[in-house]
Amino acid sequence: MTEFFNVLPPDEARKLLFRHLTTVLPSETIPTATAVGRVTAAPLLSPLSLPAFRRSSMDGYAVRAADTYGAAESLPALLTVVGEAPMGKATAVTLQPGQAVLVHTGGMVPDTADAVVQIEHTQSLQSPVSNLQSPPFEIEVLRPVAVGQNVLQIGEDVAEDEEILPAGHRLRPQDLGGLLAVGITELAVARQPRVGILATGDEVVHPTLITRPGQVRDINSYTVSGQVIEAGGIPVRGGIIPDNYGMLETAVAKLLAECDMLVLSAGSSVSARDMTARVIAGLGEPGVLLHGIATRPGKPTIVGVVGRKPVLGLPGNPVSAMIQFDMLGVPTIYRLQGLAQPPRQRFVRARLAQNLPSASGREDYVPARLADSADGLLATPVFGKSNLIYTLVNADGLIKVPLNKAGLEAGEWVEVRLF
Repeated sequence: MTEFFNVLPPDEARKLLFRHLTTVLPSETIPTATAVGRVTAAPLLSPLSLPAFRRSSMDGYAVRAADTYGAAESLPALLTVVGEAPMGKATAVTLQPGQAVLVHTGGMVPDTADAVVQIEHTQSLQSPVSNLQSPPFEIEVLRPVAVGQNVLQIGEDVAEDEEILPAGHRLRPQDLGGLLAVGITELAVARQPRVGILATGDEVVHPTLITRPGQVRDINSYTVSGQVIEAGGIPVRGGIIPDNYGMLETAVAKLLAECDMLVLSAGSSVSARDMTARVIAGLGEPGVLLHGIATRPGKPTIVGVVGRKPVLGLPGNPVSAMIQFDMLGVPTIYRLQGLAQPPRQRFVRARLAQNLPSASGREDYVPARLADSADGLLATPVFGKSNLIYTLVNADGLIKVPLNKAGLEAGEWVEVRLF
């Protein structure tokens, strides 16, 4: 039986792979409105200050703060409302001592005002609905305000020429809002990696076909495609290749030439793994970097680089393939886009419902189902062989058993990595 070589834990395997990935994909310019999930290719500076004018943060009255000092419900300050700040326009009202201007949320505060009194802290002497009156009219201010209170200052959100987003930042919905708020309607982002995906095996058939005895439908091409999309890449499915070295070599070379990364889903037999490794090694330098990860499931994973393109050989078992691609493939897609810091994995803490055996010297990733209990979340392992996809379908996440632990005991607090 062929032995695995250079077996490393997942963290070390990623570091080894990343040492050979020194370039980021070229950039392209796209509309900001469509850029969610994309990665910035260069730092973005604000072309203007935001807010660009002093704005009220609520409905109320623009005032000179000094005119409200000492105001209380038992001894209110009396002010005369001399005008209203129009929405969407500049206001030219000049306040004198003892005067106020009606202003709405987002409206421009007059230069001569330095605070806004919340409308709930005032009352009109003529009508209980003072903001429906036409100035001039008088109001009582029931609470004092400080200079700057309830006023958004120029540049308080972002200053002109300030860096608002760095290079290598994955854009979120709020980022799009911030960019559009300062008028950045287009931006340069890293091109989405094209990830070629090949399934292999004489027993593997397309999902649309009715299987015959001994055949299985192709699962991995589609689960991995979904993971590629979630990471910001573009999956390019190359179909199913039988266990024929020449055909696999041709298909791999063709797909790798068209893509930025290649993923092969090999059969579980030693011969299939060996063939995948030999094909990767024959594509070019440096070839196979690692054949074997110190994990369960997914030990026979192959890590390689051809030229500057990453190549992964995943086990054929769907659970192993998904978990290993999450550990190695997803971070690689982020890396190709120049992502400075990959998105944080979502973890929750839960009590383990039952003992979880393991073997020291490897990391185990065990699917788990979560449920509420009187003591908090409860994690129940979903046991099943790595070729049973429904162990993942019926799970909410993965429990990690550390490298140096020989198992976990019922009642222990564990971290569950959510899907």
